[in-house]
Amino acid sequence: MALEGQILHLSIQKKKIEDIIEAEMANPDWDEMRVVALKKQKLRIKDELERLRSSVH
Repeated sequence: MALEGQILHLSIQKKKIEDIIEAEMANPDWDEMRVVALKKQKLRIKDELERLRSSVH
């Protein structure tokens, strides 16, 4: 159960980061360095999610 909670938490974090990236890029003066950092963070979360999900099955 704890593993499922962790997966849910990371999924929510990933969605929040996606929303932040989208909002940032909608701004005409968006910060490329911030978007790159957010995308790296999102990728780390995605990798962790894949690892956790593979350990569930």
